Amino acid sequence: MAIINTTIGDMDESLLQKEEGVIDDDKEYTTWVQYWFDGKIVYRSLQTRFKKTVVFTNGIASFE
Repeated sequence: MAIINTTIGDMDESLLQKEEGVIDDDKEYTTWVQYWFDGKIVYRSLQTRFKKTVVFTNGIASFE
């Protein structure tokens, strides 16, 4: 099994509960994975790809 670098140290993946998800709509494609140990989240990662151009105006993001 793989070793996961968690907030409480390196752990074997078999000791953790893994959750994965996807958001896929007209603006974005996001995948995420998180690992839980003893009812607490110990690792979280996500990747987002925007399908439309993001425009920032006065610190506010919007899509064209």
